[in-house]
Amino acid sequence: MKPSRLQTVLSDLLANRWPIFVWGPPGVGKSSVVAGIAQEKELPLIDVRASLLDPTDLRGIPYVSDGVATWSPPSFLPRDQRSGGILFFDELNAAPPLVQASLYQLTLDRRVGEYELPPGWRIVAAGNRAEDASVVYRMPAALANRFVHLDFEVDVDDWVAWALEAEIHPLVIAFIRTRRELLLDMKNLERAFPTPRAWEMLSDVVTRMGSPKAAADTIIGVVGEGAALEFIGFCERSLTEQALLKILKDPEGAKLPTGAGDLYALISYVSSRARDDAVVASASRLLGRLSPELAVLLIGDILRVNPALTRQPGYLEFIRAHGDLLV
Repeated sequence: MKPSRLQTVLSDLLANRWPIFVWGPPGVGKSSVVAGIAQEKELPLIDVRASLLDPTDLRGIPYVSDGVATWSPPSFLPRDQRSGGILFFDELNAAPPLVQASLYQLTLDRRVGEYELPPGWRIVAAGNRAEDASVVYRMPAALANRFVHLDFEVDVDDWVAWALEAEIHPLVIAFIRTRRELLLDMKNLERAFPTPRAWEMLSDVVTRMGSPKAAADTIIGVVGEGAALEFIGFCERSLTEQALLKILKDPEGAKLPTGAGDLYALISYVSSRARDDAVVASASRLLGRLSPELAVLLIGDILRVNPALTRQPGYLEFIRAHGDLLV
């Protein structure tokens, strides 16, 4: 299921006591979805890398008190019986079989040895699939049967919505909109390859170095050669920032591009600056010059970051003419 749906389902399932396992390729944001739910619900999140645990780490170590051996649980497990939150075991199926075996009792019975998980805590785990060429161990059936299993699927529209809020570079957003299949491409896994996480890294690199041209020799090491060459070519053919600024300064008179790539670049550029009310005012005057489909796309992108658009005359005029497209 796509991230937005996964977040809704996860949120609902957390009302139950059953542990949840999220499956998906590397670099798609599984742990970010869990962290987002914890933040949304204002719940503490304990993030444990299961692949780094030893079999004895969950049960703890024994100590002798009055001639009796007692187990001292690890500090990362919550102890306050009145507390609540999410206990998240990331990379669970990358943990050795003995570590996975140590989770049997905790996931189902909510206890391990003498330790008992407080009632308000929920267990969520995540891991990569064997077909993703990741280092994973087969999950024992006894452990797998203790989880509700959910599949994470990459979705371009969900990613774009996140990217706008995360202020990902507009050229990266525009490129992914034109080459949707490159958001996640795992055909060549030898070194760098495109994933949502890699595109976020690339955005940081381009922003830091000033332009795709300045970062060209680094981009290959982020998303791989094929995707890098396509992205660099796309950027070289795209409108310059000066041309985009000219359109924003004269949204009713400036010449608009006709190519799909340039139009997506324009929409992404405007949306990335939509926290500025002056940019929103200019954008509203562009709506009538774009095709209705592209105008709806621009409206959706801007409203994710600035609701001031709804007060602009250009927006109200578009709604009167094409309101049915926004339903």
